[in-house]
Amino acid sequence: MQVRELKVRDALEFTPVLHRDDRGAFLEIYTTEPFAQAVGHPLRLAQANCSVSARGVLRGVHFADVPPSQAKYVTCLSGAVLDVVVDVRTGSPTYGEWDAVRLDDVDRRAVYVAEGLGHAFLALTDEAVVSYLCSEGFAPGREHGVHPLDPDLGIEWPPDVAPRLSPKDAAAPTMAEAEASGLLPSYDECVALYERLGRRRGA
Repeated sequence: MQVRELKVRDALEFTPVLHRDDRGAFLEIYTTEPFAQAVGHPLRLAQANCSVSARGVLRGVHFADVPPSQAKYVTCLSGAVLDVVVDVRTGSPTYGEWDAVRLDDVDRRAVYVAEGLGHAFLALTDEAVVSYLCSEGFAPGREHGVHPLDPDLGIEWPPDVAPRLSPKDAAAPTMAEAEASGLLPSYDECVALYERLGRRRGA
């Protein structure tokens, strides 16, 4: 399993080893040891989700209150998505930055989104099946979002795919509005949470 740090601090890309033959392929989607070495602790699995999206469906940018927030380990089981991580933690060294990874059923990469970070993806194929391993269960009262098409955020979505947003995501505030209203988590709160989980600072 290869691990790469993304531009957003505390977000990682995992690339598995694919074993292919004339029957198909086999891979380890998640393995505790390399994950724990990269992050500083194993993933606490509280909930496993699966979403099926038509081409152009844009989900996010979503994040949850800290603590406990919700860490995610995301992979695409079928089709392809552009997966985006946004640093919405006020005071973070990478606050306001974003990074994107293509997740698909060819390379089988996964993205780890730490607690407090924002997450979104755009379906690039007619049907994209995405799996999320989550450290906490869904709690509607703690879930929030910022608008994925906020021009100041400047996420570079593919120009040839027309985005389709849910009414909730379409009504989400801009990053500046979310910050002004006190909706965003703070980096210090997140670091304190990471340290309680056993994570190395800066890991």
